[in-house]
Amino acid sequence: MSVYTPVSKAQLTAWLQNYSVGALERLEPIKSGIENTNYFVTTAQGRYVLTLFERLPAAELPFYLNLMAHLARHGIPCPAPIADLSDAYLGTLNGKPAALVTRLPGKSLERPGEAACRELGFLLARLHLAGRSYPAYQENPRGPRWWRAAAQDVRPFLDAPAWKLLEAELEFQAQHRLSDLPRGPVHADLFRDNALFDGARLAGVIDFYFAGVDCWLFDVAVCANDWCLVDPGQERGLDPALTRAFLDAYHALRPFTPLERDAWPVLLRAAALRFWLSRLHDLHLPRAGELVHAHDPEHFRDVLEMRVATVPPWMEQP
Repeated sequence: MSVYTPVSKAQLTAWLQNYSVGALERLEPIKSGIENTNYFVTTAQGRYVLTLFERLPAAELPFYLNLMAHLARHGIPCPAPIADLSDAYLGTLNGKPAALVTRLPGKSLERPGEAACRELGFLLARLHLAGRSYPAYQENPRGPRWWRAAAQDVRPFLDAPAWKLLEAELEFQAQHRLSDLPRGPVHADLFRDNALFDGARLAGVIDFYFAGVDCWLFDVAVCANDWCLVDPGQERGLDPALTRAFLDAYHALRPFTPLERDAWPVLLRAAALRFWLSRLHDLHLPRAGELVHAHDPEHFRDVLEMRVATVPPWMEQP
């Protein structure tokens, strides 16, 4: 669990006076996440999630909050930001930028099957299509520019084989220009724990605070590297049935282009690289926090090595 900025009931009660959400009834820290401080908030009027932003500057936050509001208006099941009495989504609490959003029903799946991967494919395609009319622009904050900076930050903590792999992958990615691929706003972090199922229905997608504009296929690759593994605990290879269920469902709503088919192995490697680097950074260069959780970077090192060594499955060809 990650709580960098403690919030008391008295502090939140005072802060909520600027919102029309009713009296505070319950406040509890959320036992996940490593970037921001999050709490479940229950009031007399409803259930919400409070986020205090620990790294993101206030100037960048409107991109994320307005994107969530835009997607919610277009029927995407995602948290909708709550405006305060001055009609602003963003406030300040305990010296940190803070926002209140609706809390969605459901829970994440530890081992999604073909049906769940199919649900994900449909929803991700709908999200990308709905995002086309979003007017704001922000580059993917964990894209290639960040990879190069983060690699230098973690280099002192890596042994020779790890650095050789990292250096080789950065060089490989630099050789592939993907600017011609279809682009738009992407979630960029849609792991299993950021999707909520209500029974068999995918009821919501949460945590948009790594979103940015990038290749849509990068978003697809991020999902495949987490949702479609043969065994998330042991085997890092992509399960062909899960992968094709996911890709076929996405393709049914937003057909892939020939360029995307050709770029699929490259983007799978890029997605693995991004999360190996971020986990290395969080492990070796952590921030001080009251309750902090960092994920094991070796998982995504294994995923990257597997993507380098093995041709990944693609959807069934017509």
